[in-house]
Amino acid sequence: MKDTIVGEPMIVEKALPRYDVVLTEHCVVSAGPQRTLQVACALDLLTVRTPLLLAAMWLRGLPARLTGKAPPSPKALVIADGGLPGWVVLGRDEREIAFGAVGVFWRPVIEWRDVPVEDFAGFADPGWGKIAANFSVLPYGEHSLVTYECRTGTTDPESRTQFLRYWWLIKPVVAHIMRATLKTIQAAAEAPSTSGDQTLDELGGRVLGQ
Repeated sequence: MKDTIVGEPMIVEKALPRYDVVLTEHCVVSAGPQRTLQVACALDLLTVRTPLLLAAMWLRGLPARLTGKAPPSPKALVIADGGLPGWVVLGRDEREIAFGAVGVFWRPVIEWRDVPVEDFAGFADPGWGKIAANFSVLPYGEHSLVTYECRTGTTDPESRTQFLRYWWLIKPVVAHIMRATLKTIQAAAEAPSTSGDQTLDELGGRVLGQ
Protein backbone atom coordinates (compact mmCIF):
# COMPACT_ATOMS: atom_id res chain seq x y z
CA MET A 1 0.00 0.00 0.00
CA LYS A 2 1.41 3.41 -0.92
CA ASP A 3 1.93 6.01 1.79
CA THR A 4 0.68 8.70 -0.58
CA ILE A 5 -2.91 7.58 -0.17
CA VAL A 6 -2.87 7.46 3.63
CA GLY A 7 -5.13 10.19 4.98
CA GLU A 8 -6.58 11.02 1.58
CA PRO A 9 -10.36 10.81 1.09
CA MET A 10 -11.69 7.51 -0.16
CA ILE A 11 -13.12 7.39 -3.67
CA VAL A 12 -16.53 6.57 -2.23
CA GLU A 13 -16.31 9.60 0.08
CA LYS A 14 -15.61 11.93 -2.81
CA ALA A 15 -18.37 10.40 -4.92
CA LEU A 16 -21.08 10.71 -2.26
CA PRO A 17 -19.96 12.85 0.67
CA ARG A 18 -23.52 13.43 1.87
CA TYR A 19 -25.94 10.56 2.20
CA ASP A 20 -29.15 9.47 3.90
CA VAL A 21 -28.11 5.98 5.02
CA VAL A 22 -24.93 3.94 5.14
CA LEU A 23 -24.11 0.29 5.86
CA THR A 24 -20.60 -1.01 6.49
CA GLU A 25 -19.47 -4.63 6.87
CA HIS A 26 -15.96 -5.99 7.52
CA CYS A 27 -14.16 -9.29 7.11
CA VAL A 28 -10.65 -10.48 7.97
CA VAL A 29 -9.07 -12.37 5.07
CA SER A 30 -6.06 -14.66 5.34
CA ALA A 31 -4.46 -13.21 2.23
CA GLY A 32 -2.48 -10.12 1.32
CA PRO A 33 -4.19 -6.79 0.56
CA GLN A 34 -3.17 -6.83 -3.10
CA ARG A 35 -4.63 -10.27 -3.75
CA THR A 36 -7.75 -9.52 -1.73
CA LEU A 37 -8.47 -6.32 -3.67
CA GLN A 38 -7.78 -8.10 -6.94
CA VAL A 39 -10.34 -10.74 -6.05
CA ALA A 40 -12.87 -8.09 -5.03
CA CYS A 41 -12.44 -6.27 -8.34
CA ALA A 42 -12.92 -9.51 -10.28
CA LEU A 43 -15.99 -10.56 -8.30
CA ASP A 44 -18.95 -11.70 -10.37
CA LEU A 45 -21.97 -10.66 -8.33
CA LEU A 46 -24.00 -13.51 -9.78
CA THR A 47 -21.78 -15.93 -7.85
CA VAL A 48 -22.85 -14.52 -4.48
CA ARG A 49 -25.65 -16.82 -3.42
CA THR A 50 -27.52 -17.64 -0.24
CA PRO A 51 -31.11 -18.85 0.11
CA LEU A 52 -32.24 -15.46 1.48
CA LEU A 53 -30.40 -13.55 -1.24
CA LEU A 54 -31.89 -15.67 -4.02
CA ALA A 55 -35.39 -15.31 -2.59
CA ALA A 56 -35.00 -11.56 -2.15
CA MET A 57 -33.70 -11.06 -5.69
CA TRP A 58 -36.52 -13.16 -7.12
CA LEU A 59 -39.13 -11.12 -5.28
CA ARG A 60 -37.46 -7.82 -6.15
CA GLY A 61 -37.50 -8.64 -9.83
CA LEU A 62 -41.08 -9.95 -9.89
CA PRO A 63 -42.83 -6.62 -10.72
CA ALA A 64 -40.50 -6.03 -13.67
CA ARG A 65 -41.10 -9.55 -14.96
CA LEU A 66 -44.87 -9.20 -14.64
CA THR A 67 -44.85 -5.92 -16.58
CA GLY A 68 -42.47 -7.22 -19.22
CA LYS A 69 -39.82 -4.66 -18.27
CA ALA A 70 -37.23 -7.06 -16.91
CA PRO A 71 -33.90 -6.78 -18.74
CA PRO A 72 -32.29 -9.94 -20.15
CA SER A 73 -30.37 -11.91 -17.54
CA PRO A 74 -26.63 -11.34 -17.99
CA LYS A 75 -24.15 -14.21 -17.89
CA ALA A 76 -21.90 -12.35 -15.46
CA LEU A 77 -21.82 -9.13 -13.44
CA VAL A 78 -18.17 -8.39 -12.75
CA ILE A 79 -17.62 -5.35 -10.51
CA ALA A 80 -14.67 -3.89 -12.41
CA ASP A 81 -16.37 -4.29 -15.80
CA GLY A 82 -19.41 -2.13 -15.08
CA GLY A 83 -22.01 -2.76 -17.78
CA LEU A 84 -25.18 -2.60 -15.68
CA PRO A 85 -27.74 0.08 -16.56
CA GLY A 86 -27.20 3.02 -14.25
CA TRP A 87 -24.04 1.56 -12.67
CA VAL A 88 -20.53 2.91 -13.19
CA VAL A 89 -17.09 2.21 -11.74
CA LEU A 90 -16.32 5.38 -9.79
CA GLY A 91 -12.61 4.67 -9.49
CA ARG A 92 -9.93 2.29 -8.33
CA ASP A 93 -6.60 2.66 -6.56
CA GLU A 94 -4.25 0.59 -4.42
CA ARG A 95 -6.71 0.27 -1.56
CA GLU A 96 -10.20 0.54 -3.03
CA ILE A 97 -12.60 0.00 -5.89
CA ALA A 98 -15.77 2.09 -5.81
CA PHE A 99 -18.91 1.75 -7.89
CA GLY A 100 -22.21 3.59 -7.96
CA ALA A 101 -25.60 4.02 -9.57
CA VAL A 102 -28.38 6.53 -10.03
CA GLY A 103 -31.96 5.34 -9.99
CA VAL A 104 -35.42 5.30 -8.48
CA PHE A 105 -34.98 2.01 -6.66
CA TRP A 106 -37.75 2.36 -4.07
CA ARG A 107 -40.49 1.72 -6.63
CA PRO A 108 -41.75 -1.75 -7.62
CA VAL A 109 -40.07 -1.45 -11.03
CA ILE A 110 -36.66 0.16 -10.70
CA GLU A 111 -35.77 2.96 -13.09
CA TRP A 112 -32.05 3.46 -13.64
CA ARG A 113 -30.40 6.52 -15.13
CA ASP A 114 -27.07 6.43 -16.91
CA VAL A 115 -24.88 9.19 -15.50
CA PRO A 116 -21.25 9.53 -16.65
CA VAL A 117 -18.74 8.90 -13.90
CA GLU A 118 -17.40 12.46 -14.14
CA ASP A 119 -20.91 13.80 -13.42
CA PHE A 120 -21.82 11.37 -10.64
CA ALA A 121 -20.70 13.40 -7.61
CA GLY A 122 -22.46 16.56 -8.78
CA PHE A 123 -25.64 14.93 -10.06
CA ALA A 124 -28.62 16.50 -8.25
CA ASP A 125 -31.66 16.29 -10.52
CA PRO A 126 -34.77 15.98 -8.30
CA GLY A 127 -36.52 12.64 -8.01
CA TRP A 128 -33.50 10.34 -7.97
CA GLY A 129 -31.40 8.31 -5.58
CA LYS A 130 -27.66 7.74 -5.68
CA ILE A 131 -25.81 4.66 -4.46
CA ALA A 132 -22.06 4.73 -3.90
CA ALA A 133 -20.39 1.57 -2.66
CA ASN A 134 -16.86 0.27 -2.35
CA PHE A 135 -14.57 -2.54 -1.38
CA SER A 136 -11.51 -1.31 0.48
CA VAL A 137 -8.63 -3.37 1.78
CA LEU A 138 -6.04 -2.61 4.49
CA PRO A 139 -3.24 -4.70 6.01
CA TYR A 140 -4.32 -6.45 9.24
CA GLY A 141 -1.26 -8.05 10.77
CA GLU A 142 -0.38 -10.89 8.42
CA HIS A 143 -3.86 -10.74 6.94
CA SER A 144 -6.16 -8.19 5.31
CA LEU A 145 -9.22 -6.32 6.49
CA VAL A 146 -11.70 -5.94 3.67
CA THR A 147 -14.56 -3.49 4.10
CA TYR A 148 -17.76 -3.23 2.08
CA GLU A 149 -19.46 0.12 2.47
CA CYS A 150 -22.69 1.18 0.80
CA ARG A 151 -23.98 4.76 0.93
CA THR A 152 -27.33 5.92 -0.40
CA GLY A 153 -28.51 9.50 -0.83
CA THR A 154 -31.46 11.18 -2.50
CA THR A 155 -31.76 14.42 -4.42
CA ASP A 156 -34.87 15.98 -2.88
CA PRO A 157 -36.98 15.74 0.31
CA GLU A 158 -39.87 13.81 -1.25
CA SER A 159 -37.54 11.16 -2.65
CA ARG A 160 -35.80 10.95 0.71
CA THR A 161 -39.10 10.26 2.50
CA GLN A 162 -40.06 7.54 0.04
CA PHE A 163 -36.64 5.94 0.09
CA LEU A 164 -36.41 5.84 3.91
CA ARG A 165 -39.70 3.95 4.07
CA TYR A 166 -38.31 1.43 1.59
CA TRP A 167 -34.98 1.28 3.46
CA TRP A 168 -36.71 0.35 6.71
CA LEU A 169 -37.98 -2.78 4.94
CA ILE A 170 -34.88 -3.84 3.01
CA LYS A 171 -32.03 -2.87 5.35
CA PRO A 172 -31.66 -6.35 6.95
CA VAL A 173 -31.61 -7.99 3.51
CA VAL A 174 -29.00 -5.55 2.21
CA ALA A 175 -26.79 -6.22 5.23
CA HIS A 176 -27.13 -9.98 4.65
CA ILE A 177 -26.17 -9.61 0.98
CA MET A 178 -23.13 -7.51 1.89
CA ARG A 179 -21.94 -10.12 4.40
CA ALA A 180 -22.44 -12.91 1.85
CA THR A 181 -20.47 -10.89 -0.70
CA LEU A 182 -17.56 -10.51 1.71
CA LYS A 183 -17.60 -14.24 2.47
CA THR A 184 -17.37 -14.97 -1.26
CA ILE A 185 -14.39 -12.61 -1.59
CA GLN A 186 -12.80 -14.20 1.47
CA ALA A 187 -13.20 -17.72 0.09
CA ALA A 188 -11.73 -16.74 -3.27
CA ALA A 189 -8.80 -14.82 -1.80
CA GLU A 190 -7.92 -17.63 0.60
CA ALA A 191 -8.17 -20.37 -2.04
CA PRO A 192 -4.78 -21.99 -2.80
CA SER A 193 -3.12 -20.34 -5.76
CA THR A 194 -2.35 -23.80 -7.15
CA SER A 195 -6.05 -24.10 -7.91
CA GLY A 196 -5.57 -21.54 -10.61
CA ASP A 197 -8.41 -19.24 -10.10
CA GLN A 198 -11.00 -21.42 -8.52
CA THR A 199 -14.15 -20.06 -10.04
CA LEU A 200 -16.13 -17.63 -7.95
CA ASP A 201 -19.17 -19.61 -9.07
CA GLU A 202 -17.85 -22.59 -7.12
CA LEU A 203 -17.03 -20.39 -4.14
CA GLY A 204 -20.49 -18.85 -4.25
CA GLY A 205 -21.88 -22.34 -4.03
CA ARG A 206 -19.93 -22.85 -0.82
CA VAL A 207 -21.54 -19.77 0.71
CA LEU A 208 -24.89 -21.20 -0.26
CA GLY A 209 -23.90 -24.50 1.31
CA GLN A 210 -24.06 -26.61 -1.82
